[in-house]
Amino acid sequence: MTSRGHTVVLGGGFAGLETAFTLRQLAGDRASLSLVSDRDTFLFKPNTIYLPFGGDESKLHIPLRKPLGRRSISYVSGTVAGIDTDRETVDVSDGTRLRYDHLVIATGATMRPGEIPGLEENAETIWTPEQMRSLGERLQWLKRQGSQNMRQRVLFLVPPNNKCAGPLYEIVFMLERWLRREGIRSQVELTWTTYESSYIQAFGPRLDDVVRGEFARRDIDGYTSAVVQEVKPDTVVYADGTSRGYDLLVAFPPYAAAVAYPGLPSDDRGFLVTDPATRRIVGHENVYAPGDAGDFPVKQAFLAFLQADAVAGQIASSLGAAPRRIREFEPTSMCVMEMFDTATFAQVPLDLTGDPAAPVAVAADAGDAYRVGVSPIWRLGKKTLGLYLPMQFRAGRPFHGGRAWRAMELGLNGMSRVLATGPGESS
Repeated sequence: MTSRGHTVVLGGGFAGLETAFTLRQLAGDRASLSLVSDRDTFLFKPNTIYLPFGGDESKLHIPLRKPLGRRSISYVSGTVAGIDTDRETVDVSDGTRLRYDHLVIATGATMRPGEIPGLEENAETIWTPEQMRSLGERLQWLKRQGSQNMRQRVLFLVPPNNKCAGPLYEIVFMLERWLRREGIRSQVELTWTTYESSYIQAFGPRLDDVVRGEFARRDIDGYTSAVVQEVKPDTVVYADGTSRGYDLLVAFPPYAAAVAYPGLPSDDRGFLVTDPATRRIVGHENVYAPGDAGDFPVKQAFLAFLQADAVAGQIASSLGAAPRRIREFEPTSMCVMEMFDTATFAQVPLDLTGDPAAPVAVAADAGDAYRVGVSPIWRLGKKTLGLYLPMQFRAGRPFHGGRAWRAMELGLNGMSRVLATGPGESS
């Protein structure tokens, strides 16, 4: 298991698999690769938003052994028991000890609902498939109540330290459309509250404009700068002294690092402190943290891919593979927000601000690369991405890899130029 070019990847999520598959593509047999994961399947988490509305979970899981084996990547099942950066070893819970020349920590994030008094006990939270199915059961309860002409109040909540509320925005829009399809929209009051100073704050004014417009069109009451203080069985209390009642509370809890790494530099949430461009962990030349395990303040799959690509390029170059261009992480978010009747596309180049209250902003030089638009056609784009990514990972290929990605990129760029807006335009 040891060689001059042995890279150990911790984590089988977006960042871990993208790093492993990209490094294999760039470095070929110069790299020996092992991947450690506590799950034997990859979960395509972005599409768990469909589970509360009857989606099929089985399609979201990809067994890891076959694609990893196809790329000669050793799979080790277990959790991380310890890291010794002096000896350059990783201990796994099954007793395996792995030596490494390069270490990639991609163990992701978890949720801390307990940080908000009463949240865990009283809210339906979204993160795991199990939680999404539980929400689905509550939506069926909501349907039964509405069919009996019993008015219900659904309150959505984004608390501080949530690092990417996009999926919750999708669910509120999807729920509104679902209620209309079920013929009970008039029986359900929908309210949105977020600690953010604007809607989807990290992605700038264009997304805020879109959300405000959609809230108005769909008769959803929305409130920004609403910082939760406490959750009671039928009421949410906010820091400004206001309170709002609910019959169903749906929340996306605060984020924290999924695994703590004593001895490695981390912030107050446990996220590993990295060099922004290379994702190297500060003070450790051969240890990297792409994706949600690192300290980039927005946690999102597309950003994780870009970070993983940067890490793979750095490692491949050190192995003498000389990729055509050593990528650095240049944060540009790309996402499609599902609404059931339409969808919103956003491409947002980002800058770090150094301001804890608003740690990222639209890049000052974004120009026409900052694109946002709403169209039913983007629903097709989201479905296409939902087919493309699993196809790539099942084949042991990275998201940004080969002819399939070039075709996908060409299609997305073409659609975004036609369907999304540029500077000075309205969406």
